[in-house]
Amino acid sequence: MRGGRSSLVTLAKKCKDILASNWQGNLNTIKADAKGSKEEIYTSKVKYLLRKENPYIWVPEKDLHNVLPTRVALTGDVVLLKDNKAKLAAECLRDTILSDQRAVEESSNSVSGILSSCLHSTLRSKNLLELLEDIEQYTVYKFNPRSCTYISWDGGNHEVDLEHFEASKSDPLLPFSMGLIDGINQNETRRRALILFCITFLNENAKDAFLLSIDRSGFDVLAKVFGSVNNGPQMYQWRELRLSFKEEARDAETFCQRLVEMEEEALKNVSSFSGI
Repeated sequence: MRGGRSSLVTLAKKCKDILASNWQGNLNTIKADAKGSKEEIYTSKVKYLLRKENPYIWVPEKDLHNVLPTRVALTGDVVLLKDNKAKLAAECLRDTILSDQRAVEESSNSVSGILSSCLHSTLRSKNLLELLEDIEQYTVYKFNPRSCTYISWDGGNHEVDLEHFEASKSDPLLPFSMGLIDGINQNETRRRALILFCITFLNENAKDAFLLSIDRSGFDVLAKVFGSVNNGPQMYQWRELRLSFKEEARDAETFCQRLVEMEEEALKNVSSFSGI
């Protein structure tokens, strides 16, 4: 029973981590009239900020979401923020962007090297900055979740207890996770290190690997490993694998330091095994 509850809490944390690491998503609202919903759904991409574990959504002033009920299909409700609270949200947005930019500027060469090689679109501060440049053209809502579903890389849907979701806390390093993940995956040398980690620490014969997600305790990789499929002949297949840190990484700086430590340990293990 204890193990089952632990897995649910972990899944809830994964959902919160995904939310904290991104800044945009699809907003779906149900078109309705006096007789109720017509079951017609309007969808568009919107940008958001996770502040004190709650999402705040910026919707363009002329977007059709603004003339529909404040109800999100299957996921939750949106509540319009009045002038003062909307201004507070704008101030939080500005502080967050400045904090992100300052953290990048003050980061070490290892962190800035990874972030500089990532795609421009994967840095949260770059994507949210345009909201401040034309803030009056947006309507701000607070999003109140009513249900939560975790979608794994292979398309699997997993329902999450809302209490577990609300109780979970996101990691401080996650605002930079998209940039770190992209920067590592875009670099052949860094990806070879992921392959080495799979071979050395997990005893998996990996041919290729990509970084999927990160958190303070470690990271998940999607690795192409050698194994049997349905009791048939052995062949390479993609599998999600987990690598854990010996000590937690509280921020992006520490996360990169943990990766360097793992690489040094892996190389020592390989040298020792090879008799070099």
